[in-house]
Amino acid sequence: MLLVRRCWGPRLAVKRPRCSCQTQAGVGGSSGGDSRGSRVRKKPPWRVLFLGTDHFARETLRALHAARDDEEEKLIESLEVVTVPSPSPKGLPVKQYAIQSRLPVYEWPDVGSGEYDVGVVASFGRLLSEALILKFPYGILNVHPSCLPRWRGPAPIIHTVLHGDTVTGVTVMQVRPKRFDIGPILKQETIPVPPKSTSKELEAVLSKLGANMLISVLKSLPESLNNGRPQPAEGVTYAPKVSAGTSCVKWEEQTSEQVLRLHLAIGDIVPLQTLWLENTVKLLDLVEVNNSILTDPKLTGQTVAPGSVIYHRQSQMLLVHCKDSWIGVRSVMLKKTLTATDFYNGYLHAWYQKNPHAHPSQCRFQTLRLPTKMHQKQIVAMQQCIK
Repeated sequence: MLLVRRCWGPRLAVKRPRCSCQTQAGVGGSSGGDSRGSRVRKKPPWRVLFLGTDHFARETLRALHAARDDEEEKLIESLEVVTVPSPSPKGLPVKQYAIQSRLPVYEWPDVGSGEYDVGVVASFGRLLSEALILKFPYGILNVHPSCLPRWRGPAPIIHTVLHGDTVTGVTVMQVRPKRFDIGPILKQETIPVPPKSTSKELEAVLSKLGANMLISVLKSLPESLNNGRPQPAEGVTYAPKVSAGTSCVKWEEQTSEQVLRLHLAIGDIVPLQTLWLENTVKLLDLVEVNNSILTDPKLTGQTVAPGSVIYHRQSQMLLVHCKDSWIGVRSVMLKKTLTATDFYNGYLHAWYQKNPHAHPSQCRFQTLRLPTKMHQKQIVAMQQCIK
């Protein structure tokens, strides 16, 4: 007899005339006298409720939808969707896909009133109550884009890039109530992080990997749950939401490598920002400066303050000095988008003409200090607006 263990509580009964069920005594710690019953669907097709928001989650939903439409595999019988409210009129990617695919879609905290076998969550960003988890005979599975227990929390891909990880992956785990990403691991796969990849590029790779892994778990769901393993106690790190203030470059504190990683991590969501003569400048395209430029006598012959900005004519880049070295900037936004050459011709060169005897440090980039309320806003909210 196959025993599906629920060490943290019993399950509610799920009854449906067409299901392939088997009565089991003692499932979930019940002695058989549980008034909620003990009927569990033993094998596919599963009835699935999906909860998600962004592009990563949409890829998982797409895989579930394709599996539902696969008449030969018969893995999924029904599929319904829950997402969260969005400030964008067109809604989040998961909602867009659900509507286009004519899938039933609910807005959190509404989770529908259907009967389901298993829940699936990906990039949802909401704690799920024990009462909700217990509505599913097989609980709720989470497709999480990191190698748990590394980068628990809502922004694992951003932190993977921000901290320069060379290896990442996807974990399919079972959700536990009250805390994020602590449940047993059902399946985990690792991949190398492509050099210089942005969070958006890495998300695309991990989303496809995670979707395929989830389908694999669903094909042998009871066995996968029975074989789940606890997460290691060592190596736990957290990936909290990133504040808007993180986009403000701290030239005196951050190295050129850290500034570049910051750009790769969040530049697709919100551009890095700095202050130039009381004007906010957004840095749109940042690149590593190669050795041939770094050995230029104009750069090595004098001591420069962090934030100092010069125009390098041969490479047509702005060079900005960080804590340790230079970072290259190919384009910026100041009222409108400008190439480095445009910024030099329209602003830098004009300033030096007006101030021929001024010290270069008077014209350097400085750290932008956002108002407290703006600083506390989450980049995740901005991401939802632009998707």
